[in-house]
Amino acid sequence: MKYVFDTCSIRALQHFYPAIFGSIWQKIDELVEHEEMISTKEVFNELKRQDISKELQEWVKNKKSIFKKPTAEETEFVSEILRTQNFAGLIGKKQQLKGQPVADPFVVACAKQYNATVVTEEGWDHDKDELEPKPKAAKIPNVCQHFGIRCIDLETFMNEQGWRF
Repeated sequence: MKYVFDTCSIRALQHFYPAIFGSIWQKIDELVEHEEMISTKEVFNELKRQDISKELQEWVKNKKSIFKKPTAEETEFVSEILRTQNFAGLIGKKQQLKGQPVADPFVVACAKQYNATVVTEEGWDHDKDELEPKPKAAKIPNVCQHFGIRCIDLETFMNEQGWRF
C-alpha cells in the first residue's frame, strides 16, 4: 500500500529524534525505499520554507525522490478540487497574494493518482471516538472524504504498520 504524506505529518516526524528513535527512521526509510511512502513536490516546497529540525531538513534533502512532480492528471484533479464548493479555501488569501506553495490539493491529487492513502494531521475532530473530519472545513480529510480517498493521521499510520517500540 502507498501512503502520501502531507507537510504536517512529515513535520510531526521531527519529534522522533533519530538519535533516540532510530528504529522508527529505519522503518520509514524502508517504506521510502519501496516507494510506499511518497509525497508531492509542493510538500517539499512548503518544508523548505518552514522552521524544521536540522535532522529533518537533512532527511528531506536526502529523500528528494519521494517528492513527486505532479502529473497532468494530478493538475487537472487539483483544478476539480478547487472548483468544488468549500474547497477553494484550501488556498488562503495570504498564500495567493504572496505566491507561497500550497500542498493540500496536490497531496489529495497525488493520492488519487497512485491509489494511495493520505497521511495528515490537519482537520481531524479528535473529540470523537474515531478520527472524523471537521464538518464543512476546507481541510484535507474533508476533500478526501468527498472524493472517496482514504485519509488517516500519523498515529493510525504507525498502528497500521504494526510498529511497536
